[in-house]
Amino acid sequence: MFMLVLLTAPVIVGSIAFADQIGGALPELLGGKKAYSPAFYSTGIFIVSILIGLMAGLITGCIGAGGGFIIAPALMSAGIKGILAVGTDLFHIFAKAIMGSVMHRKLGNVSVPLAVVFLIGAIVGATVGGIINRVLYEINPVLSDAFITTVYALMLGFLGAYAMIDFLRARRQDQKTDAPKGTTAHAGKDEGAEMGNLPKKLQALQIPPMVKFDYDLVPGGRSISWLFLVLSGALVGMAAGIMGVGGGFLTFPIFVYTLGVSSMTTVGTDIFQIVFTAGYAAISQYAIYGFIFYTLAMGMLLGSLLGIQIGAMVTKVVKGITIRGFYAMAVLAGFMNRFFALPAKLGDMEVIPISKQTGAVLETIGIWAFFIVIGGFGTWVIGTFLTNIGRLKGEETVS
Repeated sequence: MFMLVLLTAPVIVGSIAFADQIGGALPELLGGKKAYSPAFYSTGIFIVSILIGLMAGLITGCIGAGGGFIIAPALMSAGIKGILAVGTDLFHIFAKAIMGSVMHRKLGNVSVPLAVVFLIGAIVGATVGGIINRVLYEINPVLSDAFITTVYALMLGFLGAYAMIDFLRARRQDQKTDAPKGTTAHAGKDEGAEMGNLPKKLQALQIPPMVKFDYDLVPGGRSISWLFLVLSGALVGMAAGIMGVGGGFLTFPIFVYTLGVSSMTTVGTDIFQIVFTAGYAAISQYAIYGFIFYTLAMGMLLGSLLGIQIGAMVTKVVKGITIRGFYAMAVLAGFMNRFFALPAKLGDMEVIPISKQTGAVLETIGIWAFFIVIGGFGTWVIGTFLTNIGRLKGEETVS
């Protein structure tokens, strides 16, 4: 051992002395001193990543969305570059959605035909979105951050407002036809029999081949053309590639409000497609280019393993309309976070005249509002789960 140390000592000393010269001779990406993918941030951020994963897991299990519209804003608020937050989010969502898909498959909420056809368009869209992000990052990292933030603000603002208006309208109707006090309704299996005018018109267009679903809700099931599913998948896939999400926050309104799929079928099918959409985008568009922060992804995954199971179980004891309400709140929280962060990023690019102090204050407001809303959502889901443990155990025993 002594002789080994003696022989290798000159090599070690020489390597340290000439580290800069050696590093400068190596490629920047592969084996060099500079790499896109960091290995460690801080213990505090790692713990925060576990809590973020817990909240995202609750959203995935309860709403069906992958939670990306929560994670990417949270990571960017912590100072992580937008493209790195996007890649890390996709990787985490991919791993998490596998468990969520298994859970909802057991609950009978997954329509494999819907998911398979949907994925045809999603793969194409995810490829285009990933290319756009990488090109903008190579031009200017600040431009990339501003672009991602702008897309988030626009997308989440529109969807959040629409979902909240729809929830309030549906809630008023539900109160008029609510069951007498003392009775309970199963969590949403009975919800979804009604459809708006747009889903009825689209389902009436018999453009073959047709895909059938919701057999347990409507005698003979419902059907929709492959064309509308593929187009929807392309839109969701592009959002996934650009924003680092599984596309669940888009899939939910598209399936429920446009295609006429019941809320419970949407939840399970959405998570199933996220496995493939997020997995493809994470590996082919980000991982191979070094844009994934694996340490934070593992922390978020740890939190998600618990959150996703709790969220999926809660869907058995709450109405579908309640799920819609919390979906709207979660989306609006993500919108507020990115909306208040946008002025500072536009100021850095000198697009708008704003001081750094003012931009920082606005960004802080968005961060606090974001975590207050998401924390409230998580508290409600966990509280609902704890107060219904007995009922959930009883259903598990019966099944």
